[in-house]
Amino acid sequence: MRADAARNRAKVLDAARELFAEQGFDVPLDEIAAKAGVGPGTVYRHFPTKQALFQAVTEARVSAMIASAGSSGDPGADLFAFLRKMAGEAAAKRDMSDAIAVPSELRDSLHATLGGLLARAQEAGAVRADIVTQDLVSLMKGMLQSMHEGANPQVLLEIVLQGLQSRKP
Repeated sequence: MRADAARNRAKVLDAARELFAEQGFDVPLDEIAAKAGVGPGTVYRHFPTKQALFQAVTEARVSAMIASAGSSGDPGADLFAFLRKMAGEAAAKRDMSDAIAVPSELRDSLHATLGGLLARAQEAGAVRADIVTQDLVSLMKGMLQSMHEGANPQVLLEIVLQGLQSRKP
């Protein structure tokens, strides 16, 4: 890659990182191009779709979060810690709520991680057996989105966590 092309790509990534964090996936690509100081064609040359740009911006952070999932040895605690981490990330940056929803390989990895954590927590008896991965994904999507609409993230998270807990004595 030529030096000027590499600089432009870096500018686009920096602008996209900032705008996705502030506004989420709905930010127009023209706005990202303007913030980066490049034309829309430059953005499209480096990233053929908005999903590709979004994945490039969020991949490192979300991949690191996925890699750290499930390391305590307590499956219930691992699931709840991961959900808390997702909520914390979403409270700080709007792009986390989109990472779970916008179709991409990253979203699929995030869903698979949630499914694995859920299955292990259910096997350990820490989480209700009648919850499926899609239920958990839908709960998290709704909770993360509502955080950007003025809802109290701590209250919502505790409601979700309590609702997931097994009713076994």
